[in-house]
Amino acid sequence: MLKVYEELKFDNPDGGAWKQGWRVTYPEGKWNSDNMLYVFVLPHSHTDPGWVKKFTDYYTQQTKPILDNVLNVLSADSRRRFIYAELSFFSLWWESLNAARKETVKRLMKNGQLEVATGGWVMNDEANAHYAAMVDQLIEGNQYLHGTTGFTPRSGWAIDPFGHSPTMAYLLKRSGVTGMLIQRVHYTIKKHFARNKNLEFMWRQLWDKDGTTDILCHTMPFYSYDVPHTCGPDPKICCQFDFARMSPSPYSCPWRVPPQAITDSNVADRAAMLIDQYKKKASLYRSNALFIPLGDDFRYDKADECDKQFNNYQKIFDYLDKNPQLGVKAQFGTLSEYFNKLHELTGSTPDSKPEDYPVLTGDFFTYADKDDHFWSGYYTTRPFQKQMDRHIETSLRSAEIALTLAAVYQKKHRLTGFPEDQMMQLLVEARRNLGLFQHHDGITGTAKDFVVVDYGERLLKAENNCRTVTAEAVSFISMATKSDYKQNRFFDIDETRPTHVSLIKRNVLQVSSEPSAVLLYNSLTHPRQQVVNLHVSDPNVEVTDAHGKVVTSQTDPYWTEPSIMSQERFKLSFVAEVSALGIARYQITKKRKNVHHSLGKVTYYNSEGPSEKSAFTVERKNSMEFTLASSHLEASFSGSTGLLKTVKMKSSGQVHKSEVSFQTYGARSGKERSGAYLFLPDGPAKSLRVSHPVIRVVSGPVVSEVSVFINHVQHVVRLQNSPGTDGRTVDMYNLVDVRKETNYELAVKISTDIHNIDKEFFTDLNGFQMIKHKTFDKLPTQANVYPMPAMAFIEDDKTRFSVLTAQSLGVASLQTGEIQVMLDRTLNQDDMRGLGQGVRDNTLTPNRFKLMFESRSAPPIKDRTSGFPSLQAHMTYLHLVHNIQILPQKSSVSVPPLISQHSFLSGSLPCDVHLLNLRSLQQSYDGPITRSDDSALLLHRLGLDCGISSHGLPCTDTQGKVRLRDLFSDTLGVKEMRRTSLTLLHDKGPTSLDSDLTLNPMEIYSFKVKW
Repeated sequence: MLKVYEELKFDNPDGGAWKQGWRVTYPEGKWNSDNMLYVFVLPHSHTDPGWVKKFTDYYTQQTKPILDNVLNVLSADSRRRFIYAELSFFSLWWESLNAARKETVKRLMKNGQLEVATGGWVMNDEANAHYAAMVDQLIEGNQYLHGTTGFTPRSGWAIDPFGHSPTMAYLLKRSGVTGMLIQRVHYTIKKHFARNKNLEFMWRQLWDKDGTTDILCHTMPFYSYDVPHTCGPDPKICCQFDFARMSPSPYSCPWRVPPQAITDSNVADRAAMLIDQYKKKASLYRSNALFIPLGDDFRYDKADECDKQFNNYQKIFDYLDKNPQLGVKAQFGTLSEYFNKLHELTGSTPDSKPEDYPVLTGDFFTYADKDDHFWSGYYTTRPFQKQMDRHIETSLRSAEIALTLAAVYQKKHRLTGFPEDQMMQLLVEARRNLGLFQHHDGITGTAKDFVVVDYGERLLKAENNCRTVTAEAVSFISMATKSDYKQNRFFDIDETRPTHVSLIKRNVLQVSSEPSAVLLYNSLTHPRQQVVNLHVSDPNVEVTDAHGKVVTSQTDPYWTEPSIMSQERFKLSFVAEVSALGIARYQITKKRKNVHHSLGKVTYYNSEGPSEKSAFTVERKNSMEFTLASSHLEASFSGSTGLLKTVKMKSSGQVHKSEVSFQTYGARSGKERSGAYLFLPDGPAKSLRVSHPVIRVVSGPVVSEVSVFINHVQHVVRLQNSPGTDGRTVDMYNLVDVRKETNYELAVKISTDIHNIDKEFFTDLNGFQMIKHKTFDKLPTQANVYPMPAMAFIEDDKTRFSVLTAQSLGVASLQTGEIQVMLDRTLNQDDMRGLGQGVRDNTLTPNRFKLMFESRSAPPIKDRTSGFPSLQAHMTYLHLVHNIQILPQKSSVSVPPLISQHSFLSGSLPCDVHLLNLRSLQQSYDGPITRSDDSALLLHRLGLDCGISSHGLPCTDTQGKVRLRDLFSDTLGVKEMRRTSLTLLHDKGPTSLDSDLTLNPMEIYSFKVKW
């Protein structure tokens, strides 16, 4: 796709009836009785699980009637077809049906009348969503669908996500899907593809050299997925064949030519008009099979509409059957039936490439639907919810793994007492609430305010559920005598969030002369040495590890205001060591004299600082450049602004420019302006003025940090003295507040001395893979912004600079050597894309990044379009988002004897093998939710850039070899593993537990585990 971007002019001439195309023609007589065009008309209804209505309101008011109507009309005529996608709605509907209606659904699916495509919990966003959450909602949907109906999806259906990612193509391919459909592609690219008959292609992953990831992809050619833009290039004509617009109707044709009911007297003329559009559309494709969607948002919610559409089209189909000389055989058909016909006509199979079909690699970001209206705003819209989403994703994974380990341990040792089914119910609710938010109007931030509140409350419930499951499972596992476990008694995760728009609050551990236990839970499959911090009631403490050894620790003030310290709460930091997939018990004791403990030293610039006395040393200095140092890094800061200037790598002595600044954009004037979807700036970014702000420095042996208080941002840069990955990166945290602004967008820019040729830069796709972009001068600013769910980097022959992010945001590299990350946006107006409001519900929003400089041992390959993080970057990212979870003992509770440390692995997994999930499966989808004895194990072998060395990683490299029997310790006991497709629906047979399994780079492997 990068080559396509380089070739295209991105001009926008008026194409006539097909405004963004051209006047399409075809040779007369091309299709006849000897060369038929096979047309598959597919009724569909796009049902958003939240947008301008809440999820439950959409269900009761529109989606339930739609599905009820579809069941009736399909049952009445076996020739009728319908496609559906969102399992979140389907599950509610299924549970409302009686036994007879359920059997009817199964029959319609079995005979091919009703197709469920993709089968995810939602039709997920493909820009902001992380691949772990995409997989999770796909498994939840597929498992529910198969568990209730026995149906297995064969086709992918994505008509509304705002741009498309090859990650989704990969996930579908590995789930057993053989063909997919996409719609929202830049109109110039659609035109380019249509000119060359490349609207259907084999979509291949960037790293794939032999085509094992190829999946057939159909691109819809026109502006929208509604009926006026799906039958052919002329929407004025196509609208006349949306029979739901026949009077009386809530719908009408903007071109003021209404549909006509089909009768014996007009069927010939109407059919001729329609098949002319069909033939024009078919001329844009390579085969004699043609796909025609027939639907729109929340269509078929009235029985009258169903009758109008199905009956009138059937009359046209019957007429065409009686007149084969017209060269068109039309019928209602599912997407899978269409793909089957395509393969039949091209002499191919669903697993092979049709002859002469092109192969494409790359993505379809950033999307524009017309003019210069690029949809890059939603990459950043409502960043608070994006940050909350990522936190819950990783919390859910931790809870999944903890529940599985606790339940399997209980079964293996024939114990009772751990409430696994109750925990399973909480977990399923969390899965579904988080899955719902992956919807392309959820995580995107493109729903109405009250819908965002509904999503937020569901996310908060999911977060609380995950916290409960993890706390109970870890508590149970940690008991030396498991019968001592009591539910909700001894430990709790030290995070709370009072409301869905609150910042996370930390609980205060009340320390005393008696040791207080703190459990540390590492859900990753390699040992970790990492700085952890918790809040304590006294600044003078002693920390001992699992072996009883006193460890170096540091207490810093907890600030209630920039210059006001709390007298009741203090921040304690120390380097913790936790084994792979393990738990460690640390103890904290109140102690006045401890040579291993330090109080942070506080220095103020441009401020007098706190007036009250405290245990901490406070200095006041005049503006001057200053530095902070850790064992691996030294960072210098401007004395006038407090912002980062340079970073020195102590191992090499190299000093890199790394100037941090803040940038702002306004919204341009005109009829259509920036909104929830669109980023339409009023010109280049302007620098946010920073002049002698309050600068607060806290330094110590474990952690040193600079806090700068400027307009709209509390900006923190932190260095950590740690042997782990956190000791080799610069930690950057921003607390953003743009609530008092209007039509205002804020970004942070890091300017470096990296010379990235042609302004090339790499961004991740869904945290799964990296793709190369170029900043094109021929495109406006908004076109050069891309999604960044996990990381971005720029590099030259010697050095790479990476920004790793704990939340999904928009990113650009508009000038050589810089990375600019969008932080928040507040917009007064709607951008005319259906939402009907601006974005004014901003809240205080945290975001966190890791900044990394790495030396290259060899120059990067110049012509590659894919990139790979270094192993160091992979580990740093995993540590950034998958926190060591901290469980202090509850106040005034006596804790029974605990295991000091434990690992559920026989040994750590290779560094480049990530445990994506260890998921408990549901026993049944009829009746109460209970946990099955089987689990899903998902392993992902990460792709690496071998031209960058890694340092200090506590795991080995086995070239992807894993011995499954040695994976888990004997305390669990694996009986059997069966390889499956990604969502567990296709069984690939047993896998030997005693031989090495080689995992290929980038691939995700799914197994069903019997314990």
